[in-house]
Amino acid sequence: MTSTITDTPTPIAAGSRRGGLGARARALPRALWRGRAADAAWVRPAFLGLLLLAAVLYIWNLSANGWANAFYSAAVQAGASNWEAFLYGSSDAGNSITVDKPPASLWVMALSVRLLGLSSFSILLPEAIMGVVTVALVYALVRRHFSPQAALIAGAATALTPVAVLMFRFNNPDALLVLLVTLATYLTLRYVEDGRVRWLLWAGAAVGLGFLTKQLQAFLILPVLIGVVLYASPRRIGSRFLHLLAALGTLIASAGWWVAIVTLVPASMRPYIGGSQSNSFLELTFGYNGLGRLTGDETGSVTGGGGGGNAGGGMWGQTGITRLFSSEFGTQVAWLLPAALALLVVGLVVLWRRPRVDPARATVVLLGGTLVVTGVAFSFGAGIIHPYYAVALAPAIGGLVGAGAWLLWQRRGAWWARVVAAVVLLGTTAWSVSLMSQATDFLPWLRVVVVMAGVLGAVALLLAPFVRRFAVIGAAAALVAALAAPFAWSVNTTVTAHTGSLPTAGPAVAGAGFGGRGGGFGGARQAFGGQQGGGFGQQQGGFGGTQGGFGGGQGTTQGGTAAGGTRGGFGGMGGGGGLLGGSTAVSSALVTALQSNASAYTWAAAAVGSQNAASYQLASGEAVMPIGGFNGSDPSPTLAEFQQYVSSGEIHWFISSGGVGRSNGGSDASSSIAAWVEANFSSSTVGGVTVYDLSSGSATAGA
Repeated sequence: MTSTITDTPTPIAAGSRRGGLGARARALPRALWRGRAADAAWVRPAFLGLLLLAAVLYIWNLSANGWANAFYSAAVQAGASNWEAFLYGSSDAGNSITVDKPPASLWVMALSVRLLGLSSFSILLPEAIMGVVTVALVYALVRRHFSPQAALIAGAATALTPVAVLMFRFNNPDALLVLLVTLATYLTLRYVEDGRVRWLLWAGAAVGLGFLTKQLQAFLILPVLIGVVLYASPRRIGSRFLHLLAALGTLIASAGWWVAIVTLVPASMRPYIGGSQSNSFLELTFGYNGLGRLTGDETGSVTGGGGGGNAGGGMWGQTGITRLFSSEFGTQVAWLLPAALALLVVGLVVLWRRPRVDPARATVVLLGGTLVVTGVAFSFGAGIIHPYYAVALAPAIGGLVGAGAWLLWQRRGAWWARVVAAVVLLGTTAWSVSLMSQATDFLPWLRVVVVMAGVLGAVALLLAPFVRRFAVIGAAAALVAALAAPFAWSVNTTVTAHTGSLPTAGPAVAGAGFGGRGGGFGGARQAFGGQQGGGFGQQQGGFGGTQGGFGGGQGTTQGGTAAGGTRGGFGGMGGGGGLLGGSTAVSSALVTALQSNASAYTWAAAAVGSQNAASYQLASGEAVMPIGGFNGSDPSPTLAEFQQYVSSGEIHWFISSGGVGRSNGGSDASSSIAAWVEANFSSSTVGGVTVYDLSSGSATAGA
């Protein structure tokens, strides 16, 4: 008997189709909870629990951070009210100058503000979501070719890295950069698995968006991605090169459109490019935000680190191979760094004889290469390298710890694997105790717990073949020894307010660079058992802390009420934010003066330095020109341009400040402007701050 195969589909009754869709919709919650059919019942709930832990750490008490880095919050405020400022990443709605980074991270926060209104919570919520997604990506990356247990360890180690908790609650560009780089790594692994070019195209786009987030730092991962593709792809060698060229195309397209706009639009029709000395985005890319970070040659920066790549010191700390283990970086990111490096070696040795296209080995190489390349760049960078930059290492460290620990666990029947596991665990325990001892008053009993857990775990792992339960006991004790201290530092970071340009995670430690924990240059504050340096005040509690409910109600629109005060920012009296400090208090009297007849001016005021200007802008809701950009050392505007603005009646007030500190070269236009204002206009004191009314500028601007 013959049968006939036809291409004509069998009709499906409309009712049946609706019933099928309804059944699938009803089954969706169970599928989300249950996960893969082949997984054990506990796997998906454990994964969701991991994400919940990350969400709590990143969102709880979020509004206590206030404006976080006021420099970026002011730019978000500007972008949420003016589309030109949104496009370019301007510091102010008058579009005088951009921030010293591309605007991708600002776009996300500005859209959130447009949706939810201006507040600390609406600015910082996208950062927290980025953190949760990053943890999920690390889990997915490791889960593909290792066990659920390995993926959970990887995700937990990433989520509990103190600097990750810090930066996924902060509005610097690093949160988005880490998410995009992790996404590019995951997409590259997918390409290695099946050779489909679409994965590599999307990876190129992710790196391109990373460039629009933090410029050349996004490219640190490129040598690793390219090397893994060329070696481990299942495609023929010619196809690999063609696919890489195609990925280069998507990278250029995803980043190049904005670069083309900034480059081709006449300078007179766009804001000045902050951080550059020649109003050039290319100069910013290859100078201040590029090679200058490695060489220390950063014209216009505040100062440099060890010059010329020497293993010297400077404002930004010692350079050299031990930098990431120093007091500035150690408690931020290095809790599991020695273990990750050791387990990287374990992974390479164990998987060395696998086929060229083995995706498990490719996973280890991707993670290890990212850790080594990025770590070396941070270790030897003689320019501005802040400790919080090390958040870029967190996914790689977490992934290696999870994957490497699982490889040893699989081989626990071999004596060498048990010995290696015990040595790594004891080393991690000793290193954790060393880091904890830097914060002498913070939970001293925790060191005893970690030591006991580490010793118990090492002994149990060594004796596992003789007593069956010892293997499980050893694994549980190892997790406590490895993660207890980072967890404590992370909780401390969550319940502590952090503001300013130099935030650091956890309690204050001996020998750490600027000030203490919590932000700018502050005093002491008690939080979760330890002393805290910072300058924002005691704000603890649930979602939103003392600023109210889930997310609080901090922040203003024009004429609104700011947290902790009446209409003047964060309560109390005072001047601007200073060079590297946070958003400081602005008096209600000064806010009233700035808002008075503000619609008649392009800028309600001008102040030297972006941090100073940001405080006044955020408090008043009006555009404030940041003369000289972030460091006060950019030639924006020049004296002649400022005189023209005053003559045209575009600036109402000039707010005097104590200056912005010692710059590394750059323009002195801001000093010339301040001197000209003082010589030609009368001063007055409003709310304890010296101001100059420039509204009569047409009569004296030519003086």
